[in-house]
Amino acid sequence: MAVEMVVESIRQNLLAPHRIVVLKETGRERYLPIVIGVAEADAISMRLQNLEVPRPLTHDLLASVITALGGRVTKIIVTDLTGETFFARIVLDVAGRHVEVDSRPSDAIALAVRVGVPIFVDEAVLQRGAVVPEGQERSVDGQEMEKTGERIADEQLAVFKDIIDKLNLDDLGKGRH
Repeated sequence: MAVEMVVESIRQNLLAPHRIVVLKETGRERYLPIVIGVAEADAISMRLQNLEVPRPLTHDLLASVITALGGRVTKIIVTDLTGETFFARIVLDVAGRHVEVDSRPSDAIALAVRVGVPIFVDEAVLQRGAVVPEGQERSVDGQEMEKTGERIADEQLAVFKDIIDKLNLDDLGKGRH
């Protein structure tokens, strides 16, 4: 089952040359941090801030090509987390035909914010990679959730421990939507 998410923020690690896009589950205090490149982070940030550029960026070009070929993006889905690598699919409608294209999550998210389509994450990915702020171990509907520390300790996510530990979780609910 896929869960709808929104881009909560783009975070910068001052000690490393990468960014983190933080997705927030709609209606719930569950977050998914994904390490992305600087160019993709800038593309997402520019769109979220409604900044105009004089010439199309890569994700603008991709959206234009899809439209010119008679297709439209319907949604994107972060589908898997294998080791330290996230995987995503761009879901298209091309002349009534359902088409899915493999993508890096960073590119899929940048495209989604450009064309205004929903962002989804498979529940299995959230089970392995989501972060829940301290004191928020219960979901909105009262179901039990794992504590943040237990998720961070997961061997598969050890690479994110330092990144997640540096996130300012007090500010997470205050981002742009």
